[in-house]
Amino acid sequence: MARKDLRQRLLRRAARGRVPLDDTLAERLAVYVELLRRWNARMNLTALDDRNAGLDRLVIEPLAAAAHLPRAGAIVDIGSGGGSPAIPLKLAVPGISLRMVEAKTRKAAFLREAVRWLELEQTEVETGRYEELLARPDLHEAHEVLTLRAVRVEARVLRGIQAFVAPGGSLLLFRGGGGADAPADLQPPLTWEGTFPLVETLRSRLVVLRKLRI
Repeated sequence: MARKDLRQRLLRRAARGRVPLDDTLAERLAVYVELLRRWNARMNLTALDDRNAGLDRLVIEPLAAAAHLPRAGAIVDIGSGGGSPAIPLKLAVPGISLRMVEAKTRKAAFLREAVRWLELEQTEVETGRYEELLARPDLHEAHEVLTLRAVRVEARVLRGIQAFVAPGGSLLLFRGGGGADAPADLQPPLTWEGTFPLVETLRSRLVVLRKLRI
């Protein structure tokens, strides 16, 4: 698919999802999708196909979630994989600083290539498991927002990753349809703030947790 056609398709999907998207951002997102497809042909980065659902999940979901980000501040994305939602969020809100955490070396290499190709400023990639990064005091409470795309998140995981978030900050959990809004066994300092629809056709939701100031 030519980039022009991909850009127009993204604009149509955004309009259908009632998500704001201008031509400039659509062009940069199309560059990201093209790069991801090229790498995906050589290695399995993500379940990307040419169906609308694939683009909606990859691009439109993060664009819808961007309304829940501050216009500036530090964001950490855990398990970044093929770069979504982190890279579309960064493109949509360029004032944020972004740290992507990815345990698999080849996927981390793709993320670094995407950062270079898209000329993303204030963006870095950490290769390793989040458990390993918890041993770095400089990362504790160093971010206003943490993002995580997962259908099910255990209380044990939340207890660990909340250490990256400053008091008063938020955790944004990308979820599909079904299941409870608030994760089971949610414990302080985390509290459920709300659940918001993302893409209607996917029945996807954004669960927002807040880290209390204790």
